[in-house]
Amino acid sequence: MAALYDVPAPAKLNLFLHVVGRRPDGYHQLQTVFRFIDLCDHLDFERTADGLIARDGESLPGLPADQDLVLRAARLLQQATGVRQGARIRYRKRIPAGGGLGGGSSDAATTLIALNRLWGTGLTRSQLLRLALPLGADVPVFIFGQSAFAQGVGEDLTAVTLPSQAYWVLRPAVHVQTATVFQDADLTRDSESVKISVFADWQSEHSSLFGRNDLESVVCRHHPMIAQILGAMRRAGLDARMTGSGSCLFAGFADARLARVQQDRIISKIHDLPNAVIEDSWVCQGLGEHPLRDWVMD
Repeated sequence: MAALYDVPAPAKLNLFLHVVGRRPDGYHQLQTVFRFIDLCDHLDFERTADGLIARDGESLPGLPADQDLVLRAARLLQQATGVRQGARIRYRKRIPAGGGLGGGSSDAATTLIALNRLWGTGLTRSQLLRLALPLGADVPVFIFGQSAFAQGVGEDLTAVTLPSQAYWVLRPAVHVQTATVFQDADLTRDSESVKISVFADWQSEHSSLFGRNDLESVVCRHHPMIAQILGAMRRAGLDARMTGSGSCLFAGFADARLARVQQDRIISKIHDLPNAVIEDSWVCQGLGEHPLRDWVMD
């Protein structure tokens, strides 16, 4: 096997996101549930004999190579295993940056999984998880490969079962800087911790979203357009929420048909709002597991 083509890197949603504390080193302690959706970036990997790691094709405009999570992930795996092979990596972006959908983290995880397979390095899931965490708090869940209740800074993951659901995801024309949100003095940092059993019980008894996103109020204050669009979705009867640190918003539905009906019904109302611009809008299916889950040995 000399190459792997069209390898998916799915986006994620945070179904809720609570900030429950802050560590002495400044990192925030979180609780969240991650769900993968079928909005994906796609990557191609070609094995080379020269030991070099190179990117080809799309990347984020102006992103230096030393800040590219895909290249960092590939080099980390290469260094950890001592493999002498290299790779040429091409990726096609659909997941927007700065949207709270985890695109960069997902690309990095897919790179670890795919090159572990292409190079024959044979690392297990737990070994890849240890490599993933230094790349970013969201990277491990994509290696974990299942819907997960996450605690700590993203490293404490427990599988959860979620109902089949479709989502309308939309992206206001705003780029949110995650660091700015977490540095805000008004950010809630003392939400009460919840047990996974509490979330599971809620899921079985309610159709509405559990908890809240503690970052939402800070983001809405910094970016009134997000507050405006989120308010319009809620006034139209949707149980809408921001994912991650934004800017993307989402609402869940029983199936994709219903999601499209509500998208068509509400999006024109949003377009009529002054200064509200929707850059992207997708109807996505929630995934039961990561599409590459079987590529990694437990």
